[in-house]
Amino acid sequence: MPGDNTSKALIEALNGLLADTFALYLKTKNFHWHVKGPQFHDLHLLFDAQAAELFALTDVIAERVRKNGGATLTSIGAIAARATIADDDRAGLDAAAMLTALRDDNAAFVTRIRAAKAAASAAGDNATEGLADDWTDQAEQRVWFLGSILG
Repeated sequence: MPGDNTSKALIEALNGLLADTFALYLKTKNFHWHVKGPQFHDLHLLFDAQAAELFALTDVIAERVRKNGGATLTSIGAIAARATIADDDRAGLDAAAMLTALRDDNAAFVTRIRAAKAAASAAGDNATEGLADDWTDQAEQRVWFLGSILG
């Protein structure tokens, strides 16, 4: 039977995933706002759709933290302290650099999801385990779309 340490590890893993979800959401929105060039229309819409998917995920992850008895992230500082997805404050990136950054960040995000799934398994939280499969599929689709545009 799972113990207190596995529950704490799961809550930490989920809060780390939540932090990265917010970081990836904001980076995706940044690129949505600043993309330019011949692919502007398509990328503007793609980045917006991907950002919306990520933003919707934040509430689901936070609720898994709460259902496991934990406290969620409470501030931008709490997000920054736990995120592994790096900020990108540049507004003048070209579209290819944006696509590459988001593809790579979403691939790293898959790794973070898998770590949360492993923590859920150790804690006996099959609901989070099942959700993590959906989150992985969504992130892998983002990687595929972004990579396919890059060629």
